[in-house]
Amino acid sequence: MSRLTGSAVLRYDFCAVTDRGRVRANNEDSVAFHASAGLALLADGMGGYNAGEVAAAMATSLVRNELALWLAQQDASVAPSGVRRALAACIDGANRAILDASLSNPAYTGMGTTLVVAAFHDTHLALAHIGDSRCYRLRDEVLEQITKDHSWLQEQIDAGLMTPQQAAVSGCRNLVTRALGVDLIAEPDINEFEVRAGDLFILCSDGLTDMVDDEDIASLACMPIALEDKAQQMVARANALGGRDNVSVVLVQSQAA
Repeated sequence: MSRLTGSAVLRYDFCAVTDRGRVRANNEDSVAFHASAGLALLADGMGGYNAGEVAAAMATSLVRNELALWLAQQDASVAPSGVRRALAACIDGANRAILDASLSNPAYTGMGTTLVVAAFHDTHLALAHIGDSRCYRLRDEVLEQITKDHSWLQEQIDAGLMTPQQAAVSGCRNLVTRALGVDLIAEPDINEFEVRAGDLFILCSDGLTDMVDDEDIASLACMPIALEDKAQQMVARANALGGRDNVSVVLVQSQAA
């Protein structure tokens, strides 16, 4: 699906793919987009927790619906700072809803989820994330991770106690330090980026990044094929390498209008 921005500077194309993988019995990932509002979302229910799939689905649906409603009430000149504040408010609301559900329903006790939300408006991207699900940007065939994992491994890397190469083979790759539905106050990182025509944004769960390295992701992203086929190829690559977790990808391609 495509979306023209208010000033028709850029057009955004969206697609999303999620797969159970080759090992897990169920899919605790959730993906969503709202093309007319310029929104892309991905959540990964906390592995080993009860009802992670419920938390992930709540996160993507609540944030998508609330943020799309807020955006529909704004005019074309809405400031990026306003979008950031709205993002924070919507994520806070989803966090409280997930936490309330986990406290009120024994079947949901302990559930939580990561979340990545990309809000595109004209040539601006407001990007929010919590947990270790990621967003990459491919620009001029160069892939860059533009989110920073909220994980124990990332903390070890930041402290100089572990190299990225050591982290890549660690047995502690799924220990997140922030998530939705765990604490009363969520702490997402929210940043702004300039978008250029031709940029490709890749939102993904760790089911992709734990199996497929950045070089392979870049190669697949650069393939001269349809957007939907790129997403399917990324998921297929993760599964071909073992598919140890649910695998989800949301792609957003910007083009000159």
